[in-house]
Amino acid sequence: MTTVELQRFFSTPKGLLIIILSILSAMSAAAAGFSVILPGLLAAIAAAGMIDALVLRKKHGAWEFPDGAVLTGFLVAMVLSPYQSWYASASAAVTGIAGKYFLRTRSANVFNPAALGLVAMFYVFGTGQSWWGALPALPPVALTVLFAAGAFITDRVNKFPLVLTFLGTHYLLFTLTAFLGEPGRVAGAFRAPDLHASLFFAFFILTDPPTSPVRYPHQVVCGLMVAAASYAFFYFVGAAYYLLAGVLVGNVWEAWRRSKAR
Repeated sequence: MTTVELQRFFSTPKGLLIIILSILSAMSAAAAGFSVILPGLLAAIAAAGMIDALVLRKKHGAWEFPDGAVLTGFLVAMVLSPYQSWYASASAAVTGIAGKYFLRTRSANVFNPAALGLVAMFYVFGTGQSWWGALPALPPVALTVLFAAGAFITDRVNKFPLVLTFLGTHYLLFTLTAFLGEPGRVAGAFRAPDLHASLFFAFFILTDPPTSPVRYPHQVVCGLMVAAASYAFFYFVGAAYYLLAGVLVGNVWEAWRRSKAR
């Protein structure tokens, strides 16, 4: 890429998100240690990027920068525990990329690649999730960095109704559960790392443009559905991946809605 092309790319939502996730990763690595963070992060990005680059080369007849796969690698690694094996991170990222090409409608992939890969690898490797990319191990002031970066990218992709509906419904359901007699069961949702995970999820995973609605009314419906599904997986199943399961449910609804609209 020329300098002009690079400047143009890094002014797009994908380019900006790569910058944001790089900054968040660097902040976490500075606290936890680069030797802890980098193996899984680099493995996920390299594996996803290599597979996607080869597919794009075959489809279009030219080499292209696999920006979507790089983002999938970032997101997968930033959710998984950094103490997982590097091949678990790589496998989750590759599974997400495979799902992008094999599980799709005419217009787009059905499932969010990062969410699909993470849930699948939970059953293959029993992977743990720490959401270290959401900065839960840093002082509370780091939460303002996460919130500001998330709000910025959410505005750029025009998904604020989706994010606000999800977060509002998500915390309403957990608050009602606390008031109705089970505060201990849901107390973790209001503190680190679950608080950070919910914000990271809403800003950077839920808002994935290919798998989330464009129009505001559809965003509101999707936000309600993802929040309700996530809560159900948390309360009735006790799944550690309850947020990711919720977005996969929302992805199915959005794919169905688009097919009906066509």
